[in-house]
Amino acid sequence: MFSSTIYQKIYKKIKKYDTIVIARHTGADPDALASSIALRDIILNTFPKKKVYTVGFPVSKFKYLGILDKFHEDLYENSLLIVTDTPDLKRVDGVVPSKFKDSIKIDHHPFVDKFCNLEWIDTASSSASQMIIELVFHTKLKMTKEAAEKLYVGIVSDTNRFLFSYTSSKTFDLVSKLIQTTQIEFTNLYEPLYLKSIKESKFEGYVAEHFTITENGLAYLVCTPEMLEKYEVDASTARNMVSEFNYIDEILVWMILTNEKSGEALKGSIRSRGPIINEIAGHFNGGGHSFASGVRVENEEQFKELLTELDEGCKKYKNEQE
Repeated sequence: MFSSTIYQKIYKKIKKYDTIVIARHTGADPDALASSIALRDIILNTFPKKKVYTVGFPVSKFKYLGILDKFHEDLYENSLLIVTDTPDLKRVDGVVPSKFKDSIKIDHHPFVDKFCNLEWIDTASSSASQMIIELVFHTKLKMTKEAAEKLYVGIVSDTNRFLFSYTSSKTFDLVSKLIQTTQIEFTNLYEPLYLKSIKESKFEGYVAEHFTITENGLAYLVCTPEMLEKYEVDASTARNMVSEFNYIDEILVWMILTNEKSGEALKGSIRSRGPIINEIAGHFNGGGHSFASGVRVENEEQFKELLTELDEGCKKYKNEQE
């Protein structure tokens, strides 16, 4: 539980700076995008004269969540950086935090790096979007209906429609208050989040058909640039499809890896139904939650090591359950 101090400290910094840049992690998911874009719109609604930019590489599948701003070097000068949904420095997308005059981190992942001057980390929170809602309700920041819709989507996505264990009574309390105060029609927000093209559906079928599954319950697939081009999906969209393979009896841990060009490092998204994976992901330029993490492997040797550690994690978990 946090006292009002952290909310007021964040609010005072936001109020102080005329220029604010908001960033999030690479390979952005809906929570990362929703929390950063909504926070920009909330700050502008509260302080219309400020210059506020949300930056990072776009993800075509989630472009409906809002437009991102272009970053230029001049924005480092006398500016405040706010980073949402990002535990480690190496995964901050598009900016160098140390170049800003001041900085804030708002994150719900387990602590990895301290790279901002003020850090609010709440691992009990379901999502960064939930933390933004909490911040608004404890300060003079002014919510908008559009921002509320984005934040609702961020929570729904990161909790898998409130199914994951880190969904709490506090999550429901904040969502209820959000709906009551903004009157968002939340049932209309599910379709754009889950709507997919026939090519994406066919690609999803390809993934299911071509997963390599080990005896211990590790499933994985490397999506080549040629494969992504054939199905007309980008790398981030492909990795985000990892969430579509929950509750398959024979699979405990599953992973999709992609790269934009042959020879580049592979970025992967991992999910789990039991084995703890974020500690393993931390060995491979990644990290995240106990059951949802990202990785980055630079070469074939690292890739094999990653598979070995994940498979051993599955084996250990199965033995413990028996």
